[in-house]
Amino acid sequence: MKKLTVLKSLIVGLTVFLGLSLTSCNDDRYEPTPVKLEDVNGNYKARLVTSQGSKFNEKIIEFKAKDTIITFKDFPVREIVKTIITDPVKADTALAHIGKVEYTLNYQSKINSGQNVVELSFEPKTLAFQIPVDGVVKNTVVKLVAKQKGFFIGYDWSLRFGLEAEKITVDGLELTPYQTIKYDVPISVKN
Repeated sequence: MKKLTVLKSLIVGLTVFLGLSLTSCNDDRYEPTPVKLEDVNGNYKARLVTSQGSKFNEKIIEFKAKDTIITFKDFPVREIVKTIITDPVKADTALAHIGKVEYTLNYQSKINSGQNVVELSFEPKTLAFQIPVDGVVKNTVVKLVAKQKGFFIGYDWSLRFGLEAEKITVDGLELTPYQTIKYDVPISVKN
């Protein structure tokens, strides 16, 4: 009988303890760390979604943001080359010869404290590189535009933005017909 009373007391005590441990505090408010302009600076790993018409490609890229410049050491030019060179074998050969194409993207930043984000207004430059095909080098100039702002989000410390290859010129002639290539970075995180 004494064992049963001790067991019941133990169960009641455990139940009271669990009930009190599961109650919440009255001060569970989330206080975000306010973003600063220099929080954008850093090395990023990003998910890049490239689209052209109904074709989509997704890959992981890396870039660096410092002061007012985002630097891509290896800008993704695959879709550009495949738009210019329609033969897949020749396009893959040209891509192998091109190697890495560096591109810098200028931006101006402004803090939006109400949303706890840094807004980025981009000032894209043209991207120029050479494509070797059939023993000839094609001088390629791509006009890149940013139709919307980018954001450094204070909630998860990620950077999000997008670009479009609006026009391609090969050896001084504008490529027509041409379907815009979109480069979207829906999320990128600092390394």
